[in-house]
Amino acid sequence: MKKFVYEYYGKGQTGEVSKEAMKQMMDKWMAWFATFKDQMVDGGNPFAPVAKTVTAQGVETIAADKWPATGYTIITAKDMDEATAMLKGCPVLEQKDGVVRVYEALPM
Repeated sequence: MKKFVYEYYGKGQTGEVSKEAMKQMMDKWMAWFATFKDQMVDGGNPFAPVAKTVTAQGVETIAADKWPATGYTIITAKDMDEATAMLKGCPVLEQKDGVVRVYEALPM
């Protein structure tokens, strides 16, 4: 099995979220994660809304309109096709602007 990283993008929730809405959102994530069986490596975490780009020229804040990543998950799958098929039911894809990038983590 190979490792794959899901990198999530989208505006998601803005402003304060009620406890009920947060529970509903977490229930969706947990139900989706349950479909992975033993293929979950790291459930990941959401990212804070402020991010930085670091280059040899300096450090810049990534503006919200530049689509910073919003979180990640690491799974195992036999190949890219299986890894992308496993995204069925991903809560990020229910968002109007939700996008998931899938990367294979190469062995070292």
